[in-house]
Amino acid sequence: MTKIDIISGFLGAGKTTFIKKMIDEVFTGEKLVLIENEFGEVGIDGGFLKDAGIQITEMNSGCICCSLVGDFGRNLHEVIGKYHPDRILIEPSGVGKLSDVMKSVIDVEKEEDVKLNGLITVVNALKASKQMKAFGEFFNNQIEYATTVVLSRSQNATPEQLELCVKQIQSINDKAAIITTPWDSIRGEQILKVVEGQDSLERKLMAEQHAKEEAEEHEHEHHHDHDEHDHEHHHDHDDHDHEHHHDHDDHDHEDHDHEHHHDHDEHDHEDHDHEHHHDHDEHDHEHHHEHGENCTCGCHDHDHEHHHHHADEVFTSWGKETPRKFTKAKIEDVLKTLCETDDYGTILRAKGMVEDENGSWIYFDMVPGEYELRDGEPDYTGRLCVIGTDIDEHRLEELFGIA
Repeated sequence: MTKIDIISGFLGAGKTTFIKKMIDEVFTGEKLVLIENEFGEVGIDGGFLKDAGIQITEMNSGCICCSLVGDFGRNLHEVIGKYHPDRILIEPSGVGKLSDVMKSVIDVEKEEDVKLNGLITVVNALKASKQMKAFGEFFNNQIEYATTVVLSRSQNATPEQLELCVKQIQSINDKAAIITTPWDSIRGEQILKVVEGQDSLERKLMAEQHAKEEAEEHEHEHHHDHDEHDHEHHHDHDDHDHEHHHDHDDHDHEDHDHEHHHDHDEHDHEDHDHEHHHDHDEHDHEHHHEHGENCTCGCHDHDHEHHHHHADEVFTSWGKETPRKFTKAKIEDVLKTLCETDDYGTILRAKGMVEDENGSWIYFDMVPGEYELRDGEPDYTGRLCVIGTDIDEHRLEELFGIA
């Protein structure tokens, strides 16, 4: 079984330094592969890792989104087949959505002996407020789907800054563990214990559903806009290009470069801030060339607007842990009810693993109109998760008999 940890975080958050700490202190002796998917950022120090006997696979062709999701899946299959590692660390691009990366790993989980393990997001405690405002959905998505948020630069934050930062993170994701202790004062083992204790079925299902919703929206948007897009394309080309670059530069200069110089001295050089600056123009420049119109990485203004409401307005999730024992007949009855009626809300997905009265474990999965039950390994406790719109949580608890 290969564990897969995703370490996401916005540009310059300190992902690289965090990965180095974990490799130095915890992952020694493990057969490790690091998959980097950088976009106009300089990757981790290859020399440092090769000396430690760690394999690095770089995907510098773009961010994990649109067409690259397929490439990413292929890349994962290759890495598993070639190296059979104990653990794969994935460091997505700073502008990638965590839900997209998770979806790719979940797809691979169905075909390979791998487990989506840690969902870690590194957040710069000094910049979080500003980045949330400036980058909206793309910054918040990384927090929303994390099971563990690790704050960097917390030793440089005032107690008030730190408290505000934690409150803001909790307002987006109240279930994630937030590590606020400075990295020099906490051992990698302690961090790993938190990360591996935060296995969230709910997050996984949310990511799958999010990806599905976006794919459907894109399909719809693509057909809808196609003729209009073709018709206007030649006419507006210069105009559009000019505007796009103009916005992009403004946005970046205010929120990246300015902050970047401002914070430069107080950051460690190891945190790759200098590398980040070096690649800044290249990052902007490449953004316009390599991405399709349906890309969700935030490089297109209409996409940014379009996806802004996705996560919290389109669907909600209900997740419960329970030691209650069930029978297959009872679970089947519940799933049948959810398939046949809208009394509990519009159910898009239900999934769980619960103990059977006879001592075995029942795993179930339901999408509209169909469901399946199978036997599975015992989990640490029974877990139920339902995703949909207008969910009536209390009635669901009654339906499962856990109210």
